[in-house]
Amino acid sequence: MRFTKMHGIGNDYIYLDGFRERLDETELPEMARILSDRHRGVGGDGIIAILPSRRADVRMRMFNQDGSEGEMCGNGVRCLAKYAYTRGLVKSADILVETRAGLVGTRLKLDGDRVETVRVDMGEPRLARGTIPMLGGDGAERVVDQEIWAGGRPYRITAVSMGNPHCVIFVPTLEEVDLGREGPVLERHAIFPKRANIEFVEIKSRAELAILVWERGSGATLACGTGACAALVAAALTGRSERKVSTLLPGGVLEVEWGDDGRIYLTGPAEEVFTGEYAPH
Repeated sequence: MRFTKMHGIGNDYIYLDGFRERLDETELPEMARILSDRHRGVGGDGIIAILPSRRADVRMRMFNQDGSEGEMCGNGVRCLAKYAYTRGLVKSADILVETRAGLVGTRLKLDGDRVETVRVDMGEPRLARGTIPMLGGDGAERVVDQEIWAGGRPYRITAVSMGNPHCVIFVPTLEEVDLGREGPVLERHAIFPKRANIEFVEIKSRAELAILVWERGSGATLACGTGACAALVAAALTGRSERKVSTLLPGGVLEVEWGDDGRIYLTGPAEEVFTGEYAPH
């Protein structure tokens, strides 16, 4: 089985081409656990299967390192769009992708045939408590700067769904964050029935956010596209930032804008690392 390793500012996935390979979708969770292993497999934050769609140009299924399936991945969908274009699966620079979070529009910025960046229409953020989802309280209320307790200490959180659940926490400096200790406790907090992606955010300016991400099912990652979007929404809702910012993640920079139409637009690079062949024993 052929595969392609790609990354969006360090958020790396193993891509399986369902147009050219015979993929048994029931085996994808186990394949994610095997292939994502950075010591015994290919290594990555998970796998992404590129599949035919009856509703869009292509369909994306994304699985984390632990085999759990994610609804959406901002960095992953950018790489998928680049792959689909450069491999001739689509002819247009405007590519519609079917995800578990719904249909996602992507637009390639081209220099000749070279893909410079990919812009993703991430849709409108979901802010009602019940749509995150979070337990307790009124399901229609927004969770903005509310207190929860985790690991024996309080956190003030803002919750956002970008098709997947996010918990955003503002801190004076990222240097004070113990991501490996705090991330797992918050991810699996009982208030999040589907777990949550955790973003610690330091405000650099009203146009610049620095972010550390603990990704649901994968742990610490160099970047998270939906997390960058959630961080902007939380910062704008709490008056900490403008509605267009640069987000600084360990792997690089993503540009995020909350448009006047209420939709979030994410722009960043997509890079191919290598291709290979996986032959299970």
